[in-house]
Amino acid sequence: MCEFTSKETINWLLDPKDPSVRYLTLKELWDIPETDAEVLRAKSAIMQIGPVPAILGQQEPEGFWGKPEDFYMDKYRGTVWQLLVLAELEADGSDERIRKACEFILIHSQDHESGGFAYQGTAKNGGRHSGVIPCLTGNVLWFLLKFGYFGDSRVQKALNWVTAYQRFDDGETLPPRVWPYNKFEPCWGKHTCHMGVVKTLKALAQIPPGLRTTMIRQTMENAAEFLLIHHIFKKSHNLSQVSKPGWLRLGFPLMYQTDILEILLILLQLGFRDPRMQEAVDILVSKQTGNGSWLMENSFNGRMRKNIEVKGKESKWITLNALRVIKAFSTNQ
Repeated sequence: MCEFTSKETINWLLDPKDPSVRYLTLKELWDIPETDAEVLRAKSAIMQIGPVPAILGQQEPEGFWGKPEDFYMDKYRGTVWQLLVLAELEADGSDERIRKACEFILIHSQDHESGGFAYQGTAKNGGRHSGVIPCLTGNVLWFLLKFGYFGDSRVQKALNWVTAYQRFDDGETLPPRVWPYNKFEPCWGKHTCHMGVVKTLKALAQIPPGLRTTMIRQTMENAAEFLLIHHIFKKSHNLSQVSKPGWLRLGFPLMYQTDILEILLILLQLGFRDPRMQEAVDILVSKQTGNGSWLMENSFNGRMRKNIEVKGKESKWITLNALRVIKAFSTNQ
């Protein structure tokens, strides 16, 4: 039994009708091994029950959703967004339909020259060099790594892009006026975009520790420190101010956005337990309802192909991830 909440809440999270939540509850809150029969049954059910088969049922035979050229620009119904949601739901990366979708994105979104991922493709396949952006690159890398593509040379090239180009400017220095920094001021301005940093760190966290190169480890440390000097959700040069109030509203899935729950979960998965995380943890704990759950405060429902839970109502996903954060942060304190 998880020591951080009631038996009733845990039983709610273990509902077989929500196999993704059940699977992660068994693994992450009860620490049951991946090889356990009950965990394997929950993992198998993800592909048979709930939103995963519903999303895959809308996929075109060629591997994309909607118009192929709108793989990113059709928010939040295009191919990139479906793969993000499927990865969040712990879909099976060995499934032929998911492999086909990943190949589609690698063919149409990856810039052949740099290895980064672009929001538009070219007429000759490959992502548009001028359209490479950091949050998209981080997100695509994340789901490709989740789906088992670490050994793919194209993913290795994308990892090289991240270690070569991702910056962590905090409003004090301007990036050089060369590609990719001479475009997209919100991404590469005097203050680096938080979303690019978060999605980069989220992706790199998927790499097993023994496979992280020196450059990858350094990039991870830089990204983590960037988030920590902001105390997760504040302005680093004025810690009395919140950077974006939206980061305090908890949601799932977050697409290219972020919030304190996602950032805390990433940092804790990497073993960071820093005093600068404390206030964000306190805010998270304060949002727990009297019956031990958390609410869905932010949602893309109505804009996605398959709604996830209900905004304003108790959320299994927010509750699961909040309990994962509290459990990890409480360890060895």
